[in-house]
Amino acid sequence: MTPMKRPRLKAVEALDGHLLRVTFRNGAQYTLRFAEFFDESPGLGPLRNLSAFKKAVIADDGWTVEWVAQDIQIGADTLWLDAQAQSTNSDNARIFAQWRARNGLTLAAAAKALEMTPRTMSAYGTGARPVPRYVALACKGWEVEHGKRA
Repeated sequence: MTPMKRPRLKAVEALDGHLLRVTFRNGAQYTLRFAEFFDESPGLGPLRNLSAFKKAVIADDGWTVEWVAQDIQIGADTLWLDAQAQSTNSDNARIFAQWRARNGLTLAAAAKALEMTPRTMSAYGTGARPVPRYVALACKGWEVEHGKRA
């Protein structure tokens, strides 16, 4: 699989059970359990209706998935982070990926928040290096400090 600087979508398919199969331009394919997002993101409520959910399309030349009738868009980078969080076996990696996705943090912004380098953030995000427990705890602490959920 070739690395990506910024995730971009090649294909999307909404499946029964509120599963969203996403294929990225680098060939990576994931099936997201989308129902997990409904409680944490009330704006996605209209997608609980399966027939509405199944109308997902790629928009903006692969930069977003869109549900036109509901005026809902989700960026490819957010879907990439959510896919990483759902597919990892490491609790620390899951916490890190969810933290970035929840707060819309780029590698540079995450690095600044944790006072680390973007290269280290990238290594954690791709799985090239395991996410240490202290980094996962720092992510939770950052959210508490910033009045966000941890």
